[in-house]
Parts: sequence; structure tokens; C-alpha cells
Amino acid sequence: MQSAQLSPELADAADVLSDQLRVHLHRLAVLLQPHAEQIDRRFLSRLRELQFEPKQRMALAQITPGAAARILARGKAPLHFIEQVEYSGRRLAKLNLPPSAILEALQEYDKLLAPMIAEWTPDEDSNFQWVREQLHFCVILTLNNAYYQVREAETQAFYELFRIELESRNLEELLRRFLESLVHVCKADAGRLYLLNEDGSAWVLKTGTPKPANLTIANRPGLVRKLSKPHYLNGNGRPAAGVRDEKWSDRYQSCWSIPLAADGRTAGVMQFGFAKAYEWLPREQELLAAAAERCLMAAEKARLMEDLAHREEQIRSLAEHMLHVEEMERRRISRELHDEAGQSLLCIRLQLELLEQALPESAREWRDKLGDARDLTERTILEMRRLIAALSPAVLEQLGLGAALRQLINRFQRLHSCRVKLQLNKMGALPQQTEVIAYRLVQECFNNIGKHASATLVNISLASADGFLKLMVEDNGVGFHVAAAFQKRESFGLAGMRERVALLGGAFQAESRTEGPKTGTKISIELPIAK
Repeated sequence: MQSAQLSPELADAADVLSDQLRVHLHRLAVLLQPHAEQIDRRFLSRLRELQFEPKQRMALAQITPGAAARILARGKAPLHFIEQVEYSGRRLAKLNLPPSAILEALQEYDKLLAPMIAEWTPDEDSNFQWVREQLHFCVILTLNNAYYQVREAETQAFYELFRIELESRNLEELLRRFLESLVHVCKADAGRLYLLNEDGSAWVLKTGTPKPANLTIANRPGLVRKLSKPHYLNGNGRPAAGVRDEKWSDRYQSCWSIPLAADGRTAGVMQFGFAKAYEWLPREQELLAAAAERCLMAAEKARLMEDLAHREEQIRSLAEHMLHVEEMERRRISRELHDEAGQSLLCIRLQLELLEQALPESAREWRDKLGDARDLTERTILEMRRLIAALSPAVLEQLGLGAALRQLINRFQRLHSCRVKLQLNKMGALPQQTEVIAYRLVQECFNNIGKHASATLVNISLASADGFLKLMVEDNGVGFHVAAAFQKRESFGLAGMRERVALLGGAFQAESRTEGPKTGTKISIELPIAK
């Protein structure tokens, strides 16, 4: 490896090796080479007594002065030993060996080596002791960097999983990105994620990299129990038990299998394929187990969010249907009032007028009573027309929302001594359902203002932007306490508006002031424009 390709930490360790130290290192290598195997056997035996595991013993044997001697004796540069120490350090970190145990092991090696050097070269014992101390410092510096690399990679892996969980828009995207991230972390050649179906009869392939074809495999007795624990599976050219994609046995030499389980229930499995034999280490297994747990929790959360979104969509559809039914019922009542009760009242008025005209002048008292009845009938007809217009404004269907609002404002101003300003921004064509909802909301606002506000000025603003219809109704009335108004059980106007807007997926906000120089109420509503 060229020095330009070195990591800064390896370069720092290499810089410690001064020219003088390099000379003594080569002398030490020549001295140790004939005895290296003997020292290694004694060292490994001592590590076995100290209950180090076989993989830990093998990695520790690669970072001793004897390992350095073997490399230098082959004519290689000291930097090759530093690279070997870094690789073995990462392996020791993944074997969960604490740094204190490494120091203990290196001290045991030095206890074996120091008396031998003192016996072989008593005159240069101090020089070789200095060489061993300098080499030990280089090893510790490199091991520190190796452990940091492993911990940093783990931190980055979990940060990436957390970011994926936040950014994923649905369950399918979440599972795909989770698996891709873990395949990258494991340096695997392929990955698969299977979930058990609802009745547990089959394993369904949800995602994979490289992207696989759809796959559903029947479950077998005992397979769930087998896959409920982490497994290292070796293909050896034969279908490996527990490998869900049987084609992997021909393509990959080894496979890692991690269950997706929670509360003792296995919901699925993640599997990673490697073209070469690659047995996992404890730290890798722990990382994947934690990632699998996180994946299952995130998947369950995403599934619940999708289910919630689906139910909210159902509620919105139901609310829209209810509003449509309500509007149809308003129109039916309006037609019946017009066709039945309205026509009957007109006939009654006509008959009263004819009776009044038929009576002689001498029957003044009866003529006056008939006139009063006729006037009452006339007022009832006018009120009936007002109700019919309120129930189903024909102008809304014929001329649109703007004209219907202006008619509503004129009617309101005839009944109340209040000035109304209407601001209609350019909205374009709106769906009829959206126009009806907006009209009913303004109508309800006018009802509340007329009954409770004692306002002299009302401002209405209507605009559409970014797929939303924005409505604002503001008055300078006496105001009210918003929280108290929503808590009143007998109050349906404001609460009904809020519920209607919420059911349609919109936003409703009420602000009101009862004290100060500027009292009044402001209702702000945002409604999604129906497609």
C-alpha cells in the first residue's frame, strides 16, 4: 500500500517508527525468527489458561512482537505489520474483547519474551526493551483507531436506520431501504427479507437486493422455531436448512439469518448471502439483532400508520358521503316546501283575498280579520321562500360560489345592521362539493354572528392555494371564550363546524377577544380541494 493511501491514523503510527527504531526492529526480528513458533505456542497456551476464546487467541497472536518479526523476516516493511494490527483490532472489537483484555494478553507475551531476550543478548537488553515499548505504543495507537472504526461504523448504521424510518413514506419503502442499508453494513452480496403471512402458512418475500422476483414459500413444521434464532448457514453446494431462497445454495458460500421477532413471536426473517465463506462475529450478530428489532418495530409502526391513514380516508369518504346525503335531503325538503307547502300557502292567500273582496262593506270587522290573515299568510310565504333559498340556493348551482356568497351577504345585511366585506381571490374552477361545503361554513358563521356577536363589520376572505381552499371570517363583535364555547354541550354551531372540517381532512382555528380595544372573532379554515 502506498503511503498516499494510508489513513491518517496509520500514517501517525508509521511515523513513530523512526529510522533508528526500524534498524532495531529488524535486529529484533532476526533474533526472534528462530524462536517465534515456540513463543507463540507458549503464548497461545497461556491465553487458553486465561480462558480466551479460540478466535480471540488467533487475532491476539497477530499483534505481538513475534508477528512483527515474521513479517520483517520476509523482507516486508513495518507498515505491513501496522496494517495487520489494524485488521486484527477490528476483528477483536467485533469479538467483543475489551481493550483491557488485549493489554493483559500483550503483557503476558512480554513476560514470555523479556527473559529470553535478556538471556540471549544481555548487553543489548535495554535497547530491545526500548524497541518493545515503542512497538507496543504503535500497536496500542493502531488498536485504538481500529476500535473507533468499528464503533463509528455501528453508530452510522443505526443513524442511517433512524433516518430511513423517518423518511420512508410507506411500509414497502421502509423494508426495502432497511434491507439495502444492512446489506451495505454487512458487505453482503445479497439480502432477502421474508415475513410470515397472517395465518403463518407461508413465507412471503417482501424485498431483496438484488431485486428478486415475487416469491412465496410454504412453511414447514419446525421451520419457524429454527429461524427464530440467529443462524450462520453454510451452503456447501447443497440446499442449506433454513435458507428460504434455495437457489442461494448454488450462488453463495455462506448465509446469515436474523429473525424478526418480538414478544416471543417470530414475524419474519432477514438473510444475507456471501459469495465467500464469511462467518459472523459476535458484535456483528448483536448489531444485526438490534437492527432487526428496530426494523420490526418500525415496520409495525409504518403498518399502523398506513392502517390509520386508510381509516382516515374511509372516514373522510364517509363524511363526504354524509354531506352529499345531507345536501340531497336539503334539496328534497326544499322542493317539497316549494311544490307542496308553498303552493298551498299561495292558494290560501288567494282564497283569503277573494273572500275579503266578496264581503260587503257592512262586514268591516270580518274584512279586517281576513286582511290580517292574508298578511300573515304573505309573511309566511316570504319566510318559506327564505327557508327554501337557505336550504338549497339555486344560485350556487347556476352561477357558482362567488354569486351565492354575495346573495347570502345581501340577505344577511337585510336582516342585520352590519356591513360585510367579501374578498374573493382568483380561485379557478372548484369542485361542486367544495363550493357547497364552503357555502355552508360561511352560512353557519353568519348564523353565529347574527345570534351572538352584535358585530357592525364582517370581513370574509376566500382563496385557493397548494390544493387547499382557505376561508377566513372575521368580525368586530363582542367575542367569546373559545375553550368554554367548545365545552358547552348544548353548543353545536362552532363544534359542528370544527368536526365537519376535521372529518374532511381540513384545519379549523377559532380566535376571539372579549376585552381590549379590539374585540371580535376570527375563524380560519383550510379545506383540501376534492379531486
